[in-house]
Formats: sequence, C-alpha cells, structure tokens
Amino acid sequence: MYEVFVNESPLILTNKRPKESNGNLFSLEGDSVIDAIELLANGKLDKAYFYHPDLLKLLKMFRHKLPVVVAGGGFVTNKKGKVLFIYRNKKWDLPKGKVDKGESIEDAAIREVMEETGVTDLVIEKFLRTTYHIFKRSGEYQLKEVHWFAMSTSYDGKLVGDKSEGIKKVKWKGPKKTAKALKNSYHNIKVLFEDNPKPIA
Repeated sequence: MYEVFVNESPLILTNKRPKESNGNLFSLEGDSVIDAIELLANGKLDKAYFYHPDLLKLLKMFRHKLPVVVAGGGFVTNKKGKVLFIYRNKKWDLPKGKVDKGESIEDAAIREVMEETGVTDLVIEKFLRTTYHIFKRSGEYQLKEVHWFAMSTSYDGKLVGDKSEGIKKVKWKGPKKTAKALKNSYHNIKVLFEDNPKPIA
C-alpha cells in the first residue's frame, strides 16, 4: 500500500480491493485521478482508493498521470541525539528539496539540508523511506516523491534558515519538543518518526 497525501487526506494505492470504499474507489482511466485529487483537496472526501492487483504497476501507472518532482530529504540527528527541524508555512517540517538534473538523490538530500539550515558535516547513515504528496503549482497538480535519509552530523555551529525558501526557524529538538512539533507537522513527517528510534536527549 502507498499513501499519497493531498493536504492531509490520503489517496491510497492498494493491491487489496477495499471492502467498504463507500464510493471512494476510483479507476485510473481518463480524468479520475484529477477528480479524486480535487475532491480530497476541497474536503469533499476523507480518503480515496485506487486498486490494482500489482502494487508496483499501480504506482507506475499513477506516476504517469501527473508531473513528478523527485526530491531528497534529511532526518538529521546531532551528537546529542536531537533532530533538526525547519519551520515553514506555519508547520514544523524536515529539510528537503528537488533533485537537480544530473544529481544523485543522496547528493541532493545533503545539499538541501545544508542550504535550508546551514548545517554541514552531514553523513548519510541509511535510506529511510519514500513519501508522496500532491501539491499545486501554476494551476497544475504535481506529485512530489521525497526520498528520505537518516543523517548524522557533528556540526554545532549556527543554524541559518533559507529565507528565500520561506524558512522562518531552524531548531534542534529533543524528545519533548519533537513531540510538540509533530502535533503541528505533516503526516509524511510523522511517519518518519514512527520508523526511527526516539531521540535520546
């Protein structure tokens, strides 16, 4: 199963036919994908389903329906075990950004963390997961596919948010402040914390 978020409402790609879809099951034919996105975006549906017995084929078919923006992001921890957050669009988020042409996703993830937060000396520890969400640009819906990496750093210098990217704050957060921040964050960010051990500091 894949969850693609439209605002905070899930568009679910599944290889198990929903038993109780209540009119929320859509086909991949014609404009059905855009129709489902519009209904979710306007709050007229809580969730939408797309079904195909082959899950990877379903994701591939779905990706062909929208322009895809591939991005890399960092779940960054320092020596104290604190997690690096950014504050943008009135939400706590993690640093991420678009992969440039000819750039690897790993290099893009490191570059974006550095550009958005000022943090250097980043080391990728492992790949975490890929998240998906829909956004609208120039009147067109696009699919953002973010590949997340666990990173560590020994950096203890100044944090500098990239104001041109609308970043208002950059903060290291331990467990209590992380829990508070996640109450004002995105589902795709919360799932990264479900995948990872809680910070120790």
